[in-house]
Amino acid sequence: MEENAQSASSLVIDEHLKSARQITLVVYILQAASFFVGLTFIAAVIINYIKKEDVRGTWLESHFRWQIRTFWFSLLWGAIGLITMFAAIGFAVLIADGVWIIYRIIKGWLRMNDGKEMYS
Repeated sequence: MEENAQSASSLVIDEHLKSARQITLVVYILQAASFFVGLTFIAAVIINYIKKEDVRGTWLESHFRWQIRTFWFSLLWGAIGLITMFAAIGFAVLIADGVWIIYRIIKGWLRMNDGKEMYS
């Protein structure tokens, strides 16, 4: 009887992690899609904040932190790039911001696929 309870509990945990992993993947996809439809970046961070409690205490929590930080720092650097656009440096900042976002999405996605946390 106890084995059945443990196996049922394990199944629930596995399903919870599978669902959380799918949400994490969706957020990475939305972040990547933001290069074509900018609003998906906002949708991605909203999902992060709504589902944050669901991943607390799992290895996916670090991915959510990574994704949220990607959003806020890219917003900061994007704003700095726009403000300094009148000087030639603004374009360089915006290009660097775009490259940095791509790097963060790819690195996060690859580590998630390997089942690894973002911060070791």
